[in-house]
Amino acid sequence: MLIQQILGSGGSSGAGDASKVNELIHMFLDKLPQKFQMLDLFAKATERPPFIVVCLQECERMNNLLGEIKTSLLELDAGLKGTLNITEAMEGLASALNLNRVPGSWAAVAYLSKKNLIIWLDDVILRCAQLEAWSDEFTTPIVLWLSGLFNPMSFLTAIMQITSRASGLPLDDMCLRTDVRNEYDKEDMTEAAGQGAYVNGFSLEGAGWEQGRNGEQGYLCDMILKELSP
Repeated sequence: MLIQQILGSGGSSGAGDASKVNELIHMFLDKLPQKFQMLDLFAKATERPPFIVVCLQECERMNNLLGEIKTSLLELDAGLKGTLNITEAMEGLASALNLNRVPGSWAAVAYLSKKNLIIWLDDVILRCAQLEAWSDEFTTPIVLWLSGLFNPMSFLTAIMQITSRASGLPLDDMCLRTDVRNEYDKEDMTEAAGQGAYVNGFSLEGAGWEQGRNGEQGYLCDMILKELSP
């Protein structure tokens, strides 16, 4: 299979698809955040409590993803210009870009997602922004976007580790309890949780959520028509 066959054979259609792929390559390269300087971060992290360990791990995983995206795009760009031989991997990447899908080589080092390619790029940028703010002074966000992590469970485990150390109780005796707050604007949260952590980024499937009244806890309810992921 040739790149020309992937992008559409003959006439203006093929030329238009090739132009679209070229535009996407340069858009991604322009928008893609810079990789985290891990040597600097490790040097700055003289102490490594659980939350900082999670931050460093997330930055490393993001670097793997950013590196794969940039390298593959540069290789495809060179292939389209004729300076590199076209490979099967390049063909797959060109096809995915043309179909607005996340390429398989990117998905292999990324987090689970069903978003289309363009929305997925915005998602990557938002995830990087949270990590940049977190790794700047290693101050854990007051409200952490939990589903914006590669491994959300690592942060939840860190909560249990910190609580275990603070209370002098065995880690095996720790368990997580989640209190769902009523609607609020996370920008209004000015102080971190006294114990545990504030997190957001959850959604439901096959159910709805009824907000509590007068400060009472909300509760699960039947799914509301046309509200697929509250």
